Amino acid sequence: MEARIRAYGKVNFTLDVLGSEGGYHLIDSLVCTIGLYDLVRARRREDGGVRLLMQGMPYELPPEKNNAWRAARAFCAAFGAGGADITIEKRLPVGGGLGGSSADAAGVLRALAALYGVRDLGALKQIADSLGSDTGYLLTGGAARITGRGERVTPVDGFPVRHLLLICPARGVSAASCYAMYDRRGETFPPQTERAVALLREGDGDGAMRCCANALTASAAALNRAVGFALEEARALSPVAGMSGSGSACYALFGTREACLAARKRYKGRFRTFCVSTLPQQYFARGTGAGE
Repeated sequence: MEARIRAYGKVNFTLDVLGSEGGYHLIDSLVCTIGLYDLVRARRREDGGVRLLMQGMPYELPPEKNNAWRAARAFCAAFGAGGADITIEKRLPVGGGLGGSSADAAGVLRALAALYGVRDLGALKQIADSLGSDTGYLLTGGAARITGRGERVTPVDGFPVRHLLLICPARGVSAASCYAMYDRRGETFPPQTERAVALLREGDGDGAMRCCANALTASAAALNRAVGFALEEARALSPVAGMSGSGSACYALFGTREACLAARKRYKGRFRTFCVSTLPQQYFARGTGAGE
């Protein structure tokens, strides 16, 4: 029996940094999952071991630093599971701010839950929150407001389906380095998330999208000049553009898939691109689970 899970990535449409607490930065962010994913496959073992194969990863991580491996070990310890052989096909750009590492960890938890018949979402969320700020959110995905360290997740209704041209520099940005640079720069930016969420509640999806802003953008560009170039290219293609997470991926926003595909055809820049759509939460129930 094998479980196959699509570990969807996400885009931060707003990201406010509200201070720090206990060594962690506190954020307020409007996020939504997108139709770009890593594929997680898992099969049961009976000896308690965890074997993880990463395909398409540009470098090898030791197990203790790989969130997917840590997720599997934590799952087995929490639920007395017999272990798993896991393969992850990487499609999400590494270091792109699209939640790849967190998506993989969440995908492993969902795959093992399917294999072992675990339905306790609260217990899975507790494990996920111990692994990374976005991991708990990516267990369920969809449009949400994430606060605190990212562990507090509030689903957001009324998020419009939008199409994004992702522009992805080859070199990523370390989240830890980006937040450290943000602290060193000492800049502050007006929060945008509250306004964006209020507009969504009022049914003004276009207005909410015009609130797109990310407090980490200048810090990411200071660490990786390609971020600034990618953002300039995105802004040349759409009046609504931004950077996701701590970078390095940037996006240009469109109302239709046809417009997004046309922009990709016009794009003459130096970076890898993807046309993706925002995904509602119900996508997490499709095409996943255990089967022969």
